[in-house]
Amino acid sequence: MRDIAVFLFLVFCIGGAFYRPWFGVLALAVFSYLNPHAYAWGAVRSLPAFQILFLVVVVSTLMTKDRQALPKDWRIPIFFMLWFYFLLTTTQAYFPAAAWDKFWFVSKIFIPLVFTLLLINTREKLFYLIITIAGSIGIVAVKGGVFAVLTGFSHRVYGPPATQFYENNAFAIAVLIAIPMLLLWLRETKDHRIRLGIYAALPLMFASALSSWSRGAFLTMGVLGLLLIWHSKRKFLIVPLFIIGAFFAVDFLPDEWFGRMETLETYQEDASAMGRIRAWKDGWHHTLQHPFVGAGFEGWRWVTERDWHSAYVEMFAEHGFIAFGMWLSLIFGTLINLTRLPKKVTGIEGMEWVHNYCYMLRLSLIAYCVGTLFLGLSYWDILYHLIFIAVLVRQFALKELDEKHGNSNSSSLTHGVRPNRQNRRHFNSSVKT
Repeated sequence: MRDIAVFLFLVFCIGGAFYRPWFGVLALAVFSYLNPHAYAWGAVRSLPAFQILFLVVVVSTLMTKDRQALPKDWRIPIFFMLWFYFLLTTTQAYFPAAAWDKFWFVSKIFIPLVFTLLLINTREKLFYLIITIAGSIGIVAVKGGVFAVLTGFSHRVYGPPATQFYENNAFAIAVLIAIPMLLLWLRETKDHRIRLGIYAALPLMFASALSSWSRGAFLTMGVLGLLLIWHSKRKFLIVPLFIIGAFFAVDFLPDEWFGRMETLETYQEDASAMGRIRAWKDGWHHTLQHPFVGAGFEGWRWVTERDWHSAYVEMFAEHGFIAFGMWLSLIFGTLINLTRLPKKVTGIEGMEWVHNYCYMLRLSLIAYCVGTLFLGLSYWDILYHLIFIAVLVRQFALKELDEKHGNSNSSSLTHGVRPNRQNRRHFNSSVKT
């Protein structure tokens, strides 16, 4: 029965992608983050659902006129340069077979993301993409949160099978990244049923992250919690809720959980923590000797005896400092853009959405930055999804801002008002555009 349901859902997504290609982008997000076919029991479980959907999206994109050119944003060429640099370092990798396998794996992540830029060409479509990603992760997180509460947090919660965040530590970070995106949905919707559903889901998502038993997720949760309070419009309500939630969590969490978190203070005595620090040092020293190409994909097998356990170390150790600089510029450049963009539209009627989008996406990106200090997730698809979504937010915001300037200047001319020099400059630039 479950196989039939998943198969019918896949057929529905394929039909939707042919009908509206941008529906295919949403379907790809569902099969990437929720991965519904992994919950089937029969032949559907091994079906290459994502690949089938991607081919449908490619065909439907070629057949439709409802697409746009790649946005004129500096992050797009940097992204393609980074991808090309991965190809260069793969040719010099210590383990060619493993490196080429990883390169094609990363390419399969990158290629579908490009269609996000081509087919998500309105703010409404972008909103649906964001809530699709948040909802896909949120469904699994709520399920895990219910399980965590019913079992007294005594078992670890894992993500969807066969995904990049199946492992409990990675899943906890994915959940924390999705929470601000879910809050964006809360801010943008007026449907009371959806709002009540989100209010009910958020505590369970935090419970799911707690039950991962991940020390990195615990630190990330602390940072995210403080930033959520900072950005909250009703701090007098949010702060008591966090206090009450923490009070109940303390009663439910087992002693073993607290024992694991206490190792954050005594990391020198923890073999796992010291092994990670040793791997980071080995990666750093090796990159100083090979600063341009690093060790290549999967280079930890040669340089040190364990995985990198840090996205930052993973990037510079496997690809050198040039790739690391490009990768870091994409992340921190996006954070800066998400901070500056709201200032450009402050006080302009009808553009309050820019503040909501930018602040919540910035929180999601900060959650990634903090959480991956201790996890090797440099090639995670949700990171590049966030960056591309930020690119589209900027494009739609500036376009809407230009239209408002143009309408304002046109209205002044219609009523016989001579625009000043600054307004004439805006009017002329809008005409040329």
